Amino acid sequence: MPKSVLSDEIRYQLLKQLEDNPAMTQREMASAMGISLGKLNYCLKALIEKGWVKAGNFRRNKDKLGYAYLLTPKGVNEKTRVTLAFLARKQQEYDQLAYELESLRQEVAGLQYQSSAD
Repeated sequence: MPKSVLSDEIRYQLLKQLEDNPAMTQREMASAMGISLGKLNYCLKALIEKGWVKAGNFRRNKDKLGYAYLLTPKGVNEKTRVTLAFLARKQQEYDQLAYELESLRQEVAGLQYQSSAD
């Protein structure tokens, strides 16, 4: 599977959705994640193939099948791993943004000082 299709962020979001809402439909998951139904289906199949998710059929009525998606123990471990990686990346982004904001504040303060001195 290409790395760009099942990035850590998508894997994190999908595993979180599945853990929080195992009976959510694929259409609902795709909408909640902001990705296409086709991409969601592709990613979900990849997680099932890796043994991180188990899909079960449950009849809601005689004309319709419903699915529930459950994280396997391997899936729970993977969710923990990608959650930690996601958190570390977001912390790094936050630190970089805080540094840029402080630099801009100092730049503005310097400009204000210069304009008041003129």
